[in-house]
Amino acid sequence: MKQSEIKELAVADIQEKLAGVKKNYSDLKMAHAISPLENPIQLKDLRKTVARLATELTKREVQ
Repeated sequence: MKQSEIKELAVADIQEKLAGVKKNYSDLKMAHAISPLENPIQLKDLRKTVARLATELTKREVQ
């Protein structure tokens, strides 16, 4: 998910997406611990998406 897409979302939508992406990340991480993923780059991408969403949420709370 790109930063420009995140900026267009409402705060409630960002919180929903953040919860969903965090759950997806933890599920993939657990699956990767059991047996290697076919594409481990997915973990890196999800981690960065979590950071982008959390950053935008924090930025909006400060304003």
